[in-house]
Amino acid sequence: MRIVKPNSLLPLSSMLLIVVFLCSCSKKTARVDTPVPPAPSHSGTSRNPDHMPAPPPASGANEATNDQTDDLGIPANAVPLFTTTGLASWYGPPYHNHRASNGEVFDMNAMTAASLTLPLGSIVRVTNVKTGDSALVRINDRGPFVEGRILDLSMAAAKKIGLWRAGVGEIKLDVLKSPAPLDTGGRWCVQIGSLQDEDSAAKLQDHLKRRYHSAQVIKFLSPVGVWWVRVRVAQDDRVRAETLARETQPEEGTVFLVRLD
Repeated sequence: MRIVKPNSLLPLSSMLLIVVFLCSCSKKTARVDTPVPPAPSHSGTSRNPDHMPAPPPASGANEATNDQTDDLGIPANAVPLFTTTGLASWYGPPYHNHRASNGEVFDMNAMTAASLTLPLGSIVRVTNVKTGDSALVRINDRGPFVEGRILDLSMAAAKKIGLWRAGVGEIKLDVLKSPAPLDTGGRWCVQIGSLQDEDSAAKLQDHLKRRYHSAQVIKFLSPVGVWWVRVRVAQDDRVRAETLARETQPEEGTVFLVRLD
């Protein structure tokens, strides 16, 4: 029987290389765990709690913001001049860096608040009824222009008392210091809004001008794009303003009695 010899035998050196390669492939590959990167932060102008930016960590710049309450000069045992309870909300963007009612630039990271009727410059203690957390804030703006609410906190103040995520909550308000009497005097006006277009604001402005000849009536656009009409009665008198507020029933918009000083 004829035996056929293979004519393609590999050299010894090539066989050794194949063996080394197969051994190396049989080794288990080392596993490296890479940390998952943090989710990107989001920002926006919505006041809806479902679309709010995440609060900053409670250190650094935020601690400096909270420490501003130490500069208000209110003793720990101060007796309130006035106490009430009601609903509060908060505001930040798009009002941030716009002029507040007292003329200063509104800083949503400062411990301030807006009130319709408290004198500008008043110092109040705001307590979250649900959590018991409280903070001292300075009234520097006018609002909230929503029926049933008594205070609009800055974003920093809302975080301080645990109201930021809820958006709206019940508070106890203690007025601890006021530059003017709370129950007498003051300069008052009536503000009507919010109107969705300038034509509606112009019609209401014209109607009020013809009805109240001695009043100063202006219309203006708010930072959120809605129109307001403000009526200043003679001498900014409170009684006249209250009368006008009762008599005014616009087809569109809500009427608010607002203190100017």
